[in-house]
Amino acid sequence: MRLLATRSLRTHRKAWAAVFAAVAVTSALLGALALAAGSVGLGHARVERYAAAPVVVAGDQEVSWTTDPPVSEPTTVSAGLTERVRIPSAAVDVLREVPGVRAAVPDDTFVVRGTGAGTPAETYTGRSWEAASLAPYKLLDGREPRKAAEVVVGAGSGAGAGVRVGETVAGRTVVGVADGPAALYVTAPEARRLAGHPGAVDAVGVLAEPGVPVDTLHARVRAALDRAGLKDTASGQPLRALTGDGRGGVEYLAAPPARTQLLELLAAVSGTVLLIAVLVLSSLVAQALGQRGAERDLLLAVGATPRQVRAAAGREVTRVAGAAAVLGAVAAVPAFLVAWSMLRARTGVVPEGLVLPTPPWLFAAALIVAAALVVGLARLVVLFSTRRAGRQGPGRARRVGGLVLLALGAGAAVTATTQGGEAAGAAAGAATVTLVSGCALLGPWIARGAMRILDGAFRRLGGAPGRLTAAGAAAHSRRLGAALTPVVLVTAFALVQLTAGSTMVREAEAQARSATTADLAVAGTTAEQVRRTPGVTAATDVLRSTVVLARTQAGTPRLDRLPVLGVDAGGLKGTLDPGVVAGDLAGLAGRGTVAVGADMAGSLDVRPGSTVALRLGDGTEKRLRVVAVYARSLALGEFLLPKAELAPHMTDPYPARVLAAKGDAPSDAARSGSAVVPEQVTTAGAELNGIVSAAVLTAIGALTVLSVLSTLALIGAGRRGELALLTQVGASAGQVRRMLGLEAGFLTATGLLLGGVVAALPLTAFAWALTGGLPYLPPAQAALLAGTVVVTVVAGVFLPVSGRRLRR
Repeated sequence: MRLLATRSLRTHRKAWAAVFAAVAVTSALLGALALAAGSVGLGHARVERYAAAPVVVAGDQEVSWTTDPPVSEPTTVSAGLTERVRIPSAAVDVLREVPGVRAAVPDDTFVVRGTGAGTPAETYTGRSWEAASLAPYKLLDGREPRKAAEVVVGAGSGAGAGVRVGETVAGRTVVGVADGPAALYVTAPEARRLAGHPGAVDAVGVLAEPGVPVDTLHARVRAALDRAGLKDTASGQPLRALTGDGRGGVEYLAAPPARTQLLELLAAVSGTVLLIAVLVLSSLVAQALGQRGAERDLLLAVGATPRQVRAAAGREVTRVAGAAAVLGAVAAVPAFLVAWSMLRARTGVVPEGLVLPTPPWLFAAALIVAAALVVGLARLVVLFSTRRAGRQGPGRARRVGGLVLLALGAGAAVTATTQGGEAAGAAAGAATVTLVSGCALLGPWIARGAMRILDGAFRRLGGAPGRLTAAGAAAHSRRLGAALTPVVLVTAFALVQLTAGSTMVREAEAQARSATTADLAVAGTTAEQVRRTPGVTAATDVLRSTVVLARTQAGTPRLDRLPVLGVDAGGLKGTLDPGVVAGDLAGLAGRGTVAVGADMAGSLDVRPGSTVALRLGDGTEKRLRVVAVYARSLALGEFLLPKAELAPHMTDPYPARVLAAKGDAPSDAARSGSAVVPEQVTTAGAELNGIVSAAVLTAIGALTVLSVLSTLALIGAGRRGELALLTQVGASAGQVRRMLGLEAGFLTATGLLLGGVVAALPLTAFAWALTGGLPYLPPAQAALLAGTVVVTVVAGVFLPVSGRRLRR
């Protein structure tokens, strides 16, 4: 077996070049994904403000939901909260009595807004000066604040840059300058007043007596909290005592949820890459081994057993894949480092405070796993690619499997029509992969059927090259099907990814333009103040927060964190039109009410008068009465809440902006307002997810294009004897080139058509479920896709057979 593998590898090294290239690229892509997933898995929120506090007591920033189905085991799912979960002030007194505690310092973080006349007010982060000891931050100049009108300014960039003692900031006198980040530090009583939640604090930093170990202090604090039975002020969960990197989540609330979202995204993309790799490697390895049917039959005829032939092929593939996987894994390191540095350089994309470490051992572990996975995948493909002698052509099992996959793909597409949002996108993606896999299995029959349709045209209009093309296709339908599969794959995959995104973006923007009817948008103020401005006829605050919805989907429990808006019902006329289809938005004037998007209302089976259970941004569970159902949920989110309901559960309940309508008379607000940007909600981390998705999907697209080139190059290398025979029996080099051109045209047209049909079914279902219309792809992107397929197929067909070889 070792001898057979060595000789065969040397003899067929050109054929294995295509497999080598595909394995190397797959290994590089999976290696980069493994490094990214490892870095995100090790990620944590940065610890700054609590660096000197070994233990921090805070609320639980996660909400959990446990289901108890009648058959299966109970299942618990969790979701991160984006608003501050506060704890009772009584925890401070409890912690001060714990043995080994030197000090228990309450901490509140709030926003201090300066006074601006006719212009948006400047905003600063505010804290009490006693909380500065938790870092600790020390005075560089001046003294600590002693009166409500005095502040110490952090010397970091932003508010504190260049500020000196004696100056005025936000209507307060600067009496000191401290190190650390930009912030305004006030007295403890003033901090409690500005925080606006008496009886509760954001967190408590615990400072230890000298010599008390962190583990001992944590155990004592945990025991004291359990004895006191204290709960957070929102969902009533026990308080948490955090140490180490866990303290960072109290400072940067957006970092842990963003880390979880990024992990889920990378897991989903990795799964897609694996599926595509299976299709690509299966096609290439099967083609490489299938071209040696006569050689395999001869080995079997002279005494080799089928097991020996398979083992020799396995050794051969392992050697090729092993070398390629190592090369790809090495190439994954610079690719990952460049992509990671570009991501970190994009300001505001990675949530503030999210640390993504890359220790040296991570590179070795991730790359070993990626290389081993690719080699194992290639070796597994051999088991399905080596057949016994005497079995010619595709078998019945392959046909049945292909038909079953097509049926499953069609079913997934139909399922997408009954879903909404992410669920519809997931069902459409599953349908695409399943349909492409079915087409891969049915490739020989599809190619044969397509050629039967075009056989007459090729023979009548193509002359001798046309007759050669038709005869070759009839004799080698399996080969033609193998060449067609990657073309269908790249077309369908690219169409789904491009069209799904552009369809959603187009519809969301259209809904946002229709929903936003305001004349002005004003930041840094409130609707109450704007309404006093002459000429303003209506105004509404727009608060932006999130809610968590617990539900089951396809029998699986899930917690969805959804963006929501808080509005003034009385100020919606002339400013915001959600497109009500049932009920009346006037009912949003009272607390305990909610308006629901039409798709979500259908999914939850609710209507005006029904109730919906939501967990607000801080985890507080509410049962809200539905007062209206509206159509423009892609722009405004799935839920609209009254401002009075949403604001008490937000970290900073100040409006993101005010939308105002003005009459015909000139308005002072017009001079201070800005052009109205259509109101549109975005999910947390949407830009980060978009950038990562675009980068990874581009890499996947490159892999699929490479699969087309590799498959066609492999087929071309295996048919050089056939082309040489044609020239020997009288065919000219020009006739052979025209025959190859007709084959390239056939592959391009059939691949684009079939890929379009495969993509059209899930895309139409997705677009219908999402927008009630048809999918949309910008013409420029469609032309780019078609041009890429044409260039790739032509290059793959002609490059392996140069003009000089044809002349020889």
